[in-house]
Amino acid sequence: MHSSRLYFIDIIRAFAIIMMLQGHFIDTLLSITYRDLNAVPYAIWHYFRGITAPTFFTISGLIFTYLLLKAKEKGQEKIRMRKGITRGFFLIGVGYLLRIPFLAWFSGYFNSYFLVIDVLQCIGLSLILIIVLYTVCAKRTLLFAIVLLLLGILIFISEPLYRGLSFDTIPVVFSNYISKSNGSVFTIIPWFGYIAFGAYIATVFHQYLHTAHFKKITVASFLILGSLLIEYSSDALTYLHKLTDIQLFMDAANYNYLFTRLGNVFLYFAFFYAFEKFLKFPLILKIGQKTLSIYVIHFIIIYGSFTGVGLNRLIGKILTPWQAVFGAVLFIATVCLISFYYVKTNAFLYAHLRDFFHKVKGKR
Repeated sequence: MHSSRLYFIDIIRAFAIIMMLQGHFIDTLLSITYRDLNAVPYAIWHYFRGITAPTFFTISGLIFTYLLLKAKEKGQEKIRMRKGITRGFFLIGVGYLLRIPFLAWFSGYFNSYFLVIDVLQCIGLSLILIIVLYTVCAKRTLLFAIVLLLLGILIFISEPLYRGLSFDTIPVVFSNYISKSNGSVFTIIPWFGYIAFGAYIATVFHQYLHTAHFKKITVASFLILGSLLIEYSSDALTYLHKLTDIQLFMDAANYNYLFTRLGNVFLYFAFFYAFEKFLKFPLILKIGQKTLSIYVIHFIIIYGSFTGVGLNRLIGKILTPWQAVFGAVLFIATVCLISFYYVKTNAFLYAHLRDFFHKVKGKR
């Protein structure tokens, strides 16, 4: 009997969250003196740090959609969709909560910076959009897969059209989801594109997981597609410009970070899926299952959520490279330890949110 459990998903999530922890720690505390892209160690670190967010978004789309399609097999897709919507709003709420400066508010100082959009809001809204697309496609998996793939490609190619847009005429709470002009770190476009590609991959896994040689074919496909995207996606966009004379293709080719980063993500997927059975350590799997708690804890420690006092202010950008490296290792261990043994951020808050929705529903 074949198992439908995809351990490599938790392994990749663990890798991505650890990369995020060290990335945020070093970026927040490393002295400006050592931030030289001409220095090979820093250049390598900077490059791989740039792959972390695409990996996290892509794997989020994959796991959510895979679980949704598995629920459909069992006739439980409506339950999964309700959970997904609840989860989406929950992530959006936590994202805002982490940026609320309560101490500043208590002292009478208010501004709208807490409304900027970060990873959690973007992923939360993306999960809701996945459910909307699934519903619009009448829950037909093939049509759903085609729409996801085309939408991901369209979002990536059209990036030059919305890259610098500002929406001053609409409320900031909404414009922050599509514009970085007010300080948003992530916006729904282009980042939903990675979610869409991850969701598309989930439809492939769901359909063919138990077919002969699926793993070998999938690993090889990830390797080939990843390499092609990294090496030739810009050339392909340039060729499309020559073929069609559409300037958008050339503009996308000249700043082609989206497709190349997707190529890097595919190479990660190939590696972790190929060596899945060697990496199924309980600790790694547990880290992969505790990403939200880890994210919340690290955000509080580094950026001082609620109090405004974090490592960014207590220490600042003063560390040498070796201090930053050893500090990052200690930081990762501390955050994971707190997440494992001292808090249940995800389970506690999510359970109370579900209870609230059930009470509201019962009063109708």
